[in-house]
Amino acid sequence: MAEVVLDRVRKVYPNGHEAVKEFNLRIPDGQFVVLVGPSGCGKSTTLRMVAGLEDITGGTVSIGGRVVNEVAPKDRDIAMVFQNYALYPHMSVYKNMAFALRLRRMPKDEIDRRINEAARMLGITELMDRKPRQLSGGQRQRVAVGRAIVREPKAFLFDEPLSNLDAKLRVTTRAELKALHQRLKTTTIYVTHDQEEAMTLGDIVVVMAGGVIQQAAGAFEVYQKPANRFVASFIGMPPMNFLEGTIDAAGDGLFFQEEGENGARLRLPEAWAARVADHAGEPLSLGVRPQAFEAPKDAEATARAEREGRAVRLRVGVVEPLGDQMDAYCTTPGGTAVICRVGAMSGLRAQEEAVFAVDTERAHLFAPGEFGENITIEKPEPVEAVGV
Repeated sequence: MAEVVLDRVRKVYPNGHEAVKEFNLRIPDGQFVVLVGPSGCGKSTTLRMVAGLEDITGGTVSIGGRVVNEVAPKDRDIAMVFQNYALYPHMSVYKNMAFALRLRRMPKDEIDRRINEAARMLGITELMDRKPRQLSGGQRQRVAVGRAIVREPKAFLFDEPLSNLDAKLRVTTRAELKALHQRLKTTTIYVTHDQEEAMTLGDIVVVMAGGVIQQAAGAFEVYQKPANRFVASFIGMPPMNFLEGTIDAAGDGLFFQEEGENGARLRLPEAWAARVADHAGEPLSLGVRPQAFEAPKDAEATARAEREGRAVRLRVGVVEPLGDQMDAYCTTPGGTAVICRVGAMSGLRAQEEAVFAVDTERAHLFAPGEFGENITIEKPEPVEAVGV
């Protein structure tokens, strides 16, 4: 096991495209860090630079205190698991797992010990004599992970390892990987485009876009206190809703006024006043998660929400039942499309109007633009695992 440090790492391709820009990340020994972002954000390129499969244009990568920029991949003491498993089709499961150990000329009894231990851990003991073509997708994934485990590396690198599995198998395999890390406590860097995977697996979640770290923090903080509009929109399902408008401090409080002649007007938390005072009258985005909308319970609850300035009348377009919940696709008075996730027994019907209460304590205000800063949160303390 080892600390992994990326210090001002850059990757520029011959055509001039800068895939990774000034990437700084310190991963303490034993932590599970997930790089997450849309396709083309630079997450896999970053992982491949750590592995030695991509040349580094600038900066340094260190593993266990040793700069490895010029070290061959085989000498970095890391193990990588790919999306396509990369198993040798003509070899049995046992031989696939033993291949790297035999190249090291390791004694046979030590090879047997490591493989048997990993097989028990992963529940694949009975598969040792099978060929990859005789295995299911989930079994192949376990073999690929087992092949990495037996090397006992300083760090594991996972490049979208669950992408080829069906939805149900992804959930169970994800839980197995989490349990495996808790047992082995090996430093792990995991790349995915799936924000649910990132949130459930990572000790630290690193959200990337355009080759840049947008936020690096614990999963709870990334969800509850997104650093900017991009993070807020990317993390969370359904995605956060955004209403465009301005704020004003009337005599009786702080309010957000949605743009448009009949735009919604919502009272904002008084605790925000000092942080947002300088932005009065400026165009801003109010971010509200679907879960922060509360469907009307009765006339009394609606009246209370209206008195508190938290009520908004929405036009319900489509309702999607989801078991004990439902997603209502609605339109605000200002014409903004929003998604509200409410209880299945809320009684909402398509093509009707309803008054919703908005929990503005859970909302956020963002500066304009795709990467507009979250102006309602205190500047987060640097995460211990992140920063060089």
